[in-house]
Amino acid sequence: MNQSNAKTTKSYVTAGIVGITLFVGGWLHGRFLSRGWPYDRSSQVQLTPANVDPHSPHDDHADVHQDHDHGHSEANSVELTETARKNLGLTDEYLQPIELATFERSISVPAMIVDQPGRTRLPVSAATMGIVTHVHAVTGEALSSGDLILEMRLTHEDLVTAQRDFLQTLGDRDVETKEIARIEQIANSGAVSNKTLLERQYNRDKINSLLKAQREALRLHGLSEIQIETIESERRLLTELRIYAPDPDQHSAEELQLSRFEKGHTSLMLVSRLDAITLEDDHAHQKSPASHRLILQDLHVQKGQVVGAGELLCTLADFSELLIQGQAFESEASLITKAKLEGWKVAALIEESDRPAKIMDLELGWVDNEIDPATRTLKFYAILPNILMQESVNAGGQRHITWRFRTGQRLQLSVPVERWTDQIILPVDAVIREDLESFVFQQNGDRYDRIAVHELYRDQESVVIANDGTLYPGDVVARRGAHQLQMALKNQAGGGIDPHAGHNH
Repeated sequence: MNQSNAKTTKSYVTAGIVGITLFVGGWLHGRFLSRGWPYDRSSQVQLTPANVDPHSPHDDHADVHQDHDHGHSEANSVELTETARKNLGLTDEYLQPIELATFERSISVPAMIVDQPGRTRLPVSAATMGIVTHVHAVTGEALSSGDLILEMRLTHEDLVTAQRDFLQTLGDRDVETKEIARIEQIANSGAVSNKTLLERQYNRDKINSLLKAQREALRLHGLSEIQIETIESERRLLTELRIYAPDPDQHSAEELQLSRFEKGHTSLMLVSRLDAITLEDDHAHQKSPASHRLILQDLHVQKGQVVGAGELLCTLADFSELLIQGQAFESEASLITKAKLEGWKVAALIEESDRPAKIMDLELGWVDNEIDPATRTLKFYAILPNILMQESVNAGGQRHITWRFRTGQRLQLSVPVERWTDQIILPVDAVIREDLESFVFQQNGDRYDRIAVHELYRDQESVVIANDGTLYPGDVVARRGAHQLQMALKNQAGGGIDPHAGHNH
């Protein structure tokens, strides 16, 4: 009985050993066949940016691409006809080879277009009291520097009195000068003493001193040297005031030199005291380019109205360059400051009815030095050059211009806070997410192979793909329509598919 049991046990052990041997042999056989025979351990090496120089020409990677096999299979590849490719919008623009580039990680903050203080709005005030006799410009009209806005008749008693006294003193000096010349002719004969001549000369010097003081008084009333010399030469009072559009890019070296006098005219021509300029040369009346034209934003007077000295006549607006005011949270202050110190450019996104418009490469002007205590936000500013959209002239000869950007317009400001170099950057429409995987579709003739990739970063516009050997510079992927290609792949498989099926690296 014991011998029979021993034989039976020995048979079971032998059968078990044979079975285990066959199982291990079959597993090893399948393992080697799947990898190819003989087995080469070098096929396990994963090429990374450390193994390959990403900056070398694409042709130098021929040996690398021999191992660059994504396991092409029908389950992970979709063929597109020419019509289907056009329907997806896969033009040459969206089938460009991959290039390594620098990616900027940005934050988005709300912003609004605002005026440039002291530059966008130019108030024009009356330099003296008067009555408006004619208004040449209309509200909304585009004006060049030197264009006539309105005319006034001077009624300021002090200015009239100052001119009258100046003319009277000039007459007294003329009389004294003639008397001195007469006395000098008869002084040698002894008919007149030298004392009389000296007294006349002293009196002339006093008159010259008085004229100097009266000149300064006229300058304080807003008259220029040319106008004062005109009063002296023509011996006539200036009775009219003409208001011209100033040039926002030019300013007078002398604060009180505010007017322009044209030869042959005795009228007083002044420009705005605030941001005023001297129109002494003929170039002031040349038409400036449309990009520098001012718009008569508000007209505060009308014909026949009496205005006082310093009263606001009109407001001109120069929209050729505006500011974007961004509002960042208090916690983002250091990031905004870093972007300014590094000199990084910012971008603005404007939501419009047809599609969002993006404005690139805007200069970051300055960052405020205080936090708003009410909103706990930090204001910073970017310079926005405006774009002239249209210029037209109506039947009455008035010009009107339309600017692309307007004050009060809201937008989003994208501020870079970090830079990554030598990255694979694709549009967000080129990368599809499904479960825990991300895929792109690489062009392979008329077919597009689905490739799993590793995302490093994603925002609303771009995706940064790891430069780990999955994709190489020079590979062509579909830069749009990844979602439609994924749906076509599912429909081709007759329903849902395993995202890992046939996906061997």
